[in-house]
Amino acid sequence: MAKRVAVIGAGSSGLTSIKCCLDEGLEPVCFESSDDIGGLWKFKEQPEADRCSIYRSVIVNTSKEMMCYSDFPMPDHFPNYVNNSTLLQYIRLYAGHFNLLKHIHFQTTVRSVRQRPDFSNSGQWEVVTVDRDGREETHVFDGVLVCAGHYTQPIKPLSDFPGIDTFPGTIIHSWEYKDSDPYLGKRVVVVGIGNSGGDIAVELSRVCEKTFLSTRKGAWVIGRVVDRGLPLDMVMMTRARDLFYWLLPRALLNLILERILNQRYDHKLYGLQPVHRILDQHIVINDDLPGRILLGDLAMKSNVQKFQGSTVFFDDGTVEEKIDAVILCTGYDYKFPFLPTSLSSGSDGDLKLYRRIFPPSLERPTLAILGLFQTKGAIMPAVELQARWASRVIAGNERQQHKQQKASV
Repeated sequence: MAKRVAVIGAGSSGLTSIKCCLDEGLEPVCFESSDDIGGLWKFKEQPEADRCSIYRSVIVNTSKEMMCYSDFPMPDHFPNYVNNSTLLQYIRLYAGHFNLLKHIHFQTTVRSVRQRPDFSNSGQWEVVTVDRDGREETHVFDGVLVCAGHYTQPIKPLSDFPGIDTFPGTIIHSWEYKDSDPYLGKRVVVVGIGNSGGDIAVELSRVCEKTFLSTRKGAWVIGRVVDRGLPLDMVMMTRARDLFYWLLPRALLNLILERILNQRYDHKLYGLQPVHRILDQHIVINDDLPGRILLGDLAMKSNVQKFQGSTVFFDDGTVEEKIDAVILCTGYDYKFPFLPTSLSSGSDGDLKLYRRIFPPSLERPTLAILGLFQTKGAIMPAVELQARWASRVIAGNERQQHKQQKASV
């Protein structure tokens, strides 16, 4: 009898997990709290608590050739860089092609995942779910794959900004931002210069009276198109470049890469100069940010020092008055409230994972958390590899293959 595996979430990670389970002879049962597949890439007009939320104009930062699943290329007529709706279309094509939808229970929320009393022998889990009608049900599974995403809990560090309680305008997180319509003709401060912060600031600069992008540490910025008009990741993510980077001293490599980017536009001159070296943090990918700065519609600012009514003071001594809105692009916290607290093995309560997949505190590796990492390139192929390994481990095929390899030596 096939082992049953619970897959929590039907986004890009959950769908490839279902397929990998099927490939290993497992019986996947997927629980999706919403009414559709797609996870992060499914745009909704209003954000919903404990779910991912994106803005209308999102375009991916990785090209279709580099981000597709290994066994299902994106259609030829898709552009190299797809928007969220086109990516969602691809995800639906993938699910349909491999007949994955029949394994998904929609509008079903996972309330708890707990080890069974005989876990040390069986490795089994009790999973409690609630369906759309409020009916609670307890299931027993031989394995659990958590694919619930980590862009669901926005961080709003309001206490870091003295006087913010006196600010009369609107304050939202990028998780709540949908489009620029509410900000027409206004003066807006965007706090944070990650990919979302850059995208939102650029979009606002086209309709606002003035947009200010505040950053504590600056950022290295590069566009999606590089040498000979090719996509960035297609040129940069190659084995030859990886070997080249591995052979060169890190300090020299930092110097070379920073010089290349500064030849495109001087980061210090544009107010973007970061305090870190280029290989120490993720690069911000944005095609339009330098141009909007050059046009004067977008102004770079240092860290916000304090608020005084609608006046904002910055660390560099500059002051901006009559600010109408603040948008916090300050990242996300990851929480899986349905998991046992015992899995948070760190002294700070963080979730520690072996190979960024398996909680090392478990006696038996029958629970895996997928997609909880950042990559230099596309995340979907990396999650597919995670799902392959995790499903093989749960099925016992990884152990069997290891024994066969040892026997053949």
